[in-house]
Amino acid sequence: MDQAIEQFRAFNRAHTRFAAVLSPHYMDSEMGVAEARLLYEIAARQPVLASALQQVLDLDAGYVSRAVKRFEDRGWIARERGEEDARQRPIVLLPAGRAAFDALDETTRAHSHRQLESLGPGGGAMLGHHLAAARALIEGGAGTWEIRTLRPGDMGAIASRQAILYAENYGWERPMELLLNDVTTSFLRDFQPGREQCWVAERGGEMLGSVMLADGGDGVAKLRLLYVESHARGLGIGEALVRSCIEFARAAGYQRLELWTHTILTSARRIYAAHGFELVSSEVHTRFGEPLMGETWSLDLSPDAPPATA
Repeated sequence: MDQAIEQFRAFNRAHTRFAAVLSPHYMDSEMGVAEARLLYEIAARQPVLASALQQVLDLDAGYVSRAVKRFEDRGWIARERGEEDARQRPIVLLPAGRAAFDALDETTRAHSHRQLESLGPGGGAMLGHHLAAARALIEGGAGTWEIRTLRPGDMGAIASRQAILYAENYGWERPMELLLNDVTTSFLRDFQPGREQCWVAERGGEMLGSVMLADGGDGVAKLRLLYVESHARGLGIGEALVRSCIEFARAAGYQRLELWTHTILTSARRIYAAHGFELVSSEVHTRFGEPLMGETWSLDLSPDAPPATA
């Protein structure tokens, strides 16, 4: 956590300079950054109450009141009479205020364009991608993740991320990375549309987890490489990924869905059991160094089999 704190503070220092928000006059306007943000929220939310602006921006009520009064004195806003409560006076933007906002917005966009362009080819897009993921994480977004199917670049990202996670959490290093690369390379090379698929859980452009289904031959499908990022657990992502595999395997006409896992991977095992998978065999192996209990699980997909539950 100490490292994360230092990284967070270092980013804040870099960002406030990069975004030019430290100047007492934001984007050479007559406003500071807090006032400029207030004007933005009024333009985006009007009609809006001062109390709502205070809550959204977590600003002092006295500061908001004084800033709104300054906007009113400049002829930028008007405060209408509340329909139900005369004390509640919604704020609306007047033509002069709209002109002031549009000019500031254009200046800010031009500055942002220059700053992102300075990062070189692809740098702006990369920063945008990571900032979208950071925003989703900061704002919570528990219900905003989605599951999509395979895109170019997914296999490399999946192999890389899982190699890092298994090394950090279990000490499974080069042998596991070799296995991950073999599985993902084979999946891409031999991919069978309609018989195989990969699903990725994503939020704000960030990969939160994934799973793939491969044809094992003889009516058997293989569930491979299920994982969920630790900060995304508890959102139902693992369950949804496994369900996607099962539904696809049934629709494709497979008779059985199998997977290989380890006794130590308790969270994944709970998901498999909840969906009706049964443990059919266990065997100790040393493929990743220390002895581990590997397990094979199977789910009957035949038409007369009981439906999977979760």
